[in-house]
Amino acid sequence: QVQLVESGGGLVQAGGSLRLSCAASGRTFSAMGWFRQAPGKERDFVAAIKWSGDSPSYTDSVKGRFTISRDNVKNTLYLQMNSLKPEDTAIYYCAAGPYTVVRGTISITPTSWGQGTQVTVSS
Repeated sequence: QVQLVESGGGLVQAGGSLRLSCAASGRTFSAMGWFRQAPGKERDFVAAIKWSGDSPSYTDSVKGRFTISRDNVKNTLYLQMNSLKPEDTAIYYCAAGPYTVVRGTISITPTSWGQGTQVTVSS
């Protein structure tokens, strides 16, 4: 049984920082990533990384502000979010699954999801 448990969401002012964590158990995956869903919108890709911890990829809107990483000893995925903006407000979901390489960057196909954690950025 696969289990992904997120933590670290909360309320922060614009320009602030948060770090999300995702504890994984049950099996290994070729890649893990973060997606987010704002109210009334579809769930969108944010960042992904290979299980080995290399080849991170990001959506353009978070490049230079967010950093994805993983700790293989703790089996935990992280998303460090800096310089947060109100438009980053969303429920953030941890995901795991296989990946493909598209134009030199990894693209994850989620097969497992966490329950989500709310991130709210006030202006």
